[in-house]
Amino acid sequence: MATAQREFRVGEKLHLSIWQFLGIPPRGPQLHEVLREGIPYQVYMKLASAVGLERQELARYVVIAPATLQRRAKAGRFKAEESDRLYRLAEVYTRTVDLFEGDLEQARQWLMKPVRGLGGRRPIEMVSTSAGTEAVFDLIGRLEHGVFA
Repeated sequence: MATAQREFRVGEKLHLSIWQFLGIPPRGPQLHEVLREGIPYQVYMKLASAVGLERQELARYVVIAPATLQRRAKAGRFKAEESDRLYRLAEVYTRTVDLFEGDLEQARQWLMKPVRGLGGRRPIEMVSTSAGTEAVFDLIGRLEHGVFA
């Protein structure tokens, strides 16, 4: 899939797909296993860096309480449900970068601004639920095909 192969940059020193950067598979049984076992805390740190968020800010969007975040940092791994929300954010970010043809800054800005197609909600706020994530994917698909209503 083209999404998994797209180049990804944090600063100017890294040229990988976001999945390579995060160290998790983009699809398939291996991804399922990683999510079931729990994403390592280091992936969380990398995702925050990639999306341009502070750790606490990222936790708020993926609905992880501050005390829980501290426990996960000590344990070194997230629970399956938390891992799934982190994966959803990574997938939304990847598709947004694709929408903006690799422009990371434009993608970050779009994620953080209220969007009419989401009822005035910011795309990043939608990743806490699978239904919200699907609404973002649907909107991205419509925008890619020039359907604005």
